[in-house]
Amino acid sequence: MLSEWRHAYANAALTGGNLVFLFIAFKFPTPTGFIVTMSLIGATSLYAWYVNLRRFRIVADTPTSKAASAPQGYIELVGRGVHPPGEALKSHLTGLPCLWYRYKIEEKSGDKWHHLDSGASSDNFGLHDGTGMVLVDPDDAEILTTNKSTWLQDHYRKTEWTLIAGETIYVLGEHVTLGGAATDLNLKQDVSDLLAEWKKDKTSLLKRFDLDGNGEIDLTEWELARRAAYRQIEQEHREIRLQDGVNMIRKPRNQLYLIANRTPEQLVSRYRIWAWIHLALLIVACASAGIVAFN
Repeated sequence: MLSEWRHAYANAALTGGNLVFLFIAFKFPTPTGFIVTMSLIGATSLYAWYVNLRRFRIVADTPTSKAASAPQGYIELVGRGVHPPGEALKSHLTGLPCLWYRYKIEEKSGDKWHHLDSGASSDNFGLHDGTGMVLVDPDDAEILTTNKSTWLQDHYRKTEWTLIAGETIYVLGEHVTLGGAATDLNLKQDVSDLLAEWKKDKTSLLKRFDLDGNGEIDLTEWELARRAAYRQIEQEHREIRLQDGVNMIRKPRNQLYLIANRTPEQLVSRYRIWAWIHLALLIVACASAGIVAFN
């Protein structure tokens, strides 16, 4: 349910919830009921105002980085969505190529629609901003997309959301480089593992390090083996760190992770408008409850 809620249009849902509260207030027109209803509207509006204001400030205050020179950590990137190497992802319901999809299937029973199945893709996709490309991990992201299709098929209602290659993609998340110079390597552990592997093949170990030919590895010979293992592991680590790393955007810890097929300016405008809407609802709800309470 959390995933569904995060991907849904929460602002519209909260506004619709406030309309339900108003309907209840008019259905039971008592001063107490009206005050309770206005208090509920005020509480939901206060929360929604805070959430939208926070998103507005984060998006507005985070500068846009370039893929080729992006620092490690929490950043904002804007570019074109691209398919990573390999076979392109296809959406679950329509089977069309896409970067990401989410779907929902509902079944009609009487006059109501009931949830039957839902899911979302977790494949990484690329973002290219003209200076370079990064991979984007969509897991646990709040994803906003204008690509939504809904259709009826027999007694089922199917809905699909997608991100498409070639369209503008905005990402706000943690930038990390995996592999390459940033690879986390443990020299001591890798040497220990290599020596343990050598011990399994005693014949080869004796052939390489039994210098006196007595069929045993003494302390001096074992020290030679240990030094040889260190040299081998150090060389392997150098080769690993010389390889190109993979730049990726993923979910940060305790911070907003946002992906959208919108520009930063569009997102700033969206959150600003919704913040004002919910602030207005908060003021109206508080004023209405106050008028009734003191009359």
